[in-house]
Amino acid sequence: MKTFQKILTKSKYINGLQCQRLLWISVNAKDRLPEVDEAKQKLFDEGHIVGEFAKKLFFRGIDIEDEDFSKNLEETKKLLKENKPLFEPAFLVDRIYSRADILEPTKNGWNIIEVKSSTEVKDVNIQDVAFQKYVYEKAGVKINKCFLLHINNQYVRQGEINPSELFVKEDISINVVEEIKLVPERIKEMLNIIDSKEPVIKISDSCCKPYECPLKNECWSFLPKENSVFDLYRGGKKSWELFEKRILAIKDIPDSFELGDKQQIQLECEKTGKVHINEKAIKEFLNKLKYPLYFLDFETYQTAIPLYNGLKPYQQIPFQFSVHKIDSKGKKSHYSFISSGKKDPRKKFINAIKRKLGTKGSVIVYNQVFEQSRLKEIGEFFPLEKEVVGKIIERMADLLIPFRNFDYYDRKQEGSASIKYVLPALTNKTYKGMEIANGAQASIRYAYITHGDIEGNKAKKEEIKKVREDLKKYCGLDTEAMILVLNKLRERVEEK
Repeated sequence: MKTFQKILTKSKYINGLQCQRLLWISVNAKDRLPEVDEAKQKLFDEGHIVGEFAKKLFFRGIDIEDEDFSKNLEETKKLLKENKPLFEPAFLVDRIYSRADILEPTKNGWNIIEVKSSTEVKDVNIQDVAFQKYVYEKAGVKINKCFLLHINNQYVRQGEINPSELFVKEDISINVVEEIKLVPERIKEMLNIIDSKEPVIKISDSCCKPYECPLKNECWSFLPKENSVFDLYRGGKKSWELFEKRILAIKDIPDSFELGDKQQIQLECEKTGKVHINEKAIKEFLNKLKYPLYFLDFETYQTAIPLYNGLKPYQQIPFQFSVHKIDSKGKKSHYSFISSGKKDPRKKFINAIKRKLGTKGSVIVYNQVFEQSRLKEIGEFFPLEKEVVGKIIERMADLLIPFRNFDYYDRKQEGSASIKYVLPALTNKTYKGMEIANGAQASIRYAYITHGDIEGNKAKKEEIKKVREDLKKYCGLDTEAMILVLNKLRERVEEK
């Protein structure tokens, strides 16, 4: 009977560098890994699209498309003799396996071209390519140089995408030569790990870098469900220092432990159960607001490959906004805009905003940096709108400020000033149960009903209608939430 050999792949090698337990589970107990969520799948899809554009840079390249493990290995051996660029060639030797994005033939061997949808070289990229180089050379393939082909974040689309301008090709050969010295011993250790019993691992900051570990929820489940030391505002090293002292809950932090002002507020609220209110600061904020009040929220999406002229890679494209208006008599009205069709939505977006925000009154947003940045970008692309954009920005009031400054803090916020935490802390109303419950879902769903998915599938009419309704509810709740939060702030100050 043939014994199945456990193989160390490139992705599992990277897992092993981050966490031995993640490595073991990814090989021996894959069913324990959570399913890929929408956000992670979007990253995979973006990577695939970027990879396809990268191939256009290599004349007469050969795509080794066969997903069958053995056939791919066989095809790679045959096609190496063609001396042409190879896409997705695979190599297996001594239980280590890797596929290259691109192998480029040269007079002195082959170049490794690793394609990434990021905009810079990262340490994990060097580690990735070093493993590849080790595998390929061990399989008898002479490697000349190593390159990272990543997105040029200064590229601006004008007409058809120009792949030679879209990408930056960086020579990382020297970095890889240094890193590869560590690879043989690491491989030996990792093969031993996957052949042994599941390792017991203590949590550390490695759980979040270079990527957030998919097992984090499982490994961190022993911590208090609310207000653990890792919920300490900007805790960083302090959170880990407390953890090393076996202090798991904020309420158990000793008075002698040095904390910042905001962290001290957290601790006091946790110990007393009372809400912290800086009455003077909140009154000053409220008194600056001028009627009519406009509560405004944007939704945007972004793509690695710019969809429209004048866009850079990953530039945010506003496609939706919600605005609630309250006049001086307390009368409330609501307007929702969601772009339709595949054309650039920015012109319709700014035209609708101009009509609905009027010329007087405070424009209340939550985290104004985001909305202001998007409006400034629109003003730069449409110079005639620059003056109007500037006036809207001048009228903005940021509802985040009282919470970011800890002028108001409730232990239910768990150290966060996000409206997703502030809203339930003040009102008991939440985003739970909504079909679209966060901005990432909103952008992904909108992109799908507008442009289809990576396989070319298009949304049906019923799907489009349903998603648009869900988008309207979600964005509408964001602005309604601001009204509820502002009203509660007023109530709490009056109570004081």
